[in-house]
Amino acid sequence: MQPRGPLMIEHRLIMRMISLIDKEATRIENSNVVNQLFIDTAVDFIRFYADRTHHGKEEEILFRDLARKKLSKDDNRIMSELIQEHIVGRNTTAQLVKAADSYQKGDETALPQITKYLRQFVDFYPKHIEKEDEVFFPSSMSYFSETEQQSMLSEFREFDRKMIHERYKSVIETIERLSQGK
Repeated sequence: MQPRGPLMIEHRLIMRMISLIDKEATRIENSNVVNQLFIDTAVDFIRFYADRTHHGKEEEILFRDLARKKLSKDDNRIMSELIQEHIVGRNTTAQLVKAADSYQKGDETALPQITKYLRQFVDFYPKHIEKEDEVFFPSSMSYFSETEQQSMLSEFREFDRKMIHERYKSVIETIERLSQGK
């Protein structure tokens, strides 16, 4: 298996969440009621799985290793675009959290902002994933030998193994801050 395999498998799970986000945005638009549990769950999924775990492997392993190669002008441009798109995703998540917090505190005017950011995810992720799956990943694999690809796959597995510890350390730190009133 090439390193793009696990990344593309992760894309399928991300797209399942995007489908749920699309349905929830429609439900909110029709009911004018936000399901805060759904928003919290979606934000957690996007932050931890899509961004930290998935984009983490891309940025901290694949893109790092590609930066050591002599990329074509097009591949270098696309990699830069993908990095910027990851930043856009993070910013959209932060804005969704801010809007959801305002709504939860009673600000009804935040409701359209919530659906706006949910819709931005629905618009963003399919295009981003298609660019990676159909254009960038196939091209990027040509820069690596079979040995380099197998080494990258091993590093992906180690990265994933550490994620569970990072995740729950973060959960505990958050609970500790909340229990101290911070």
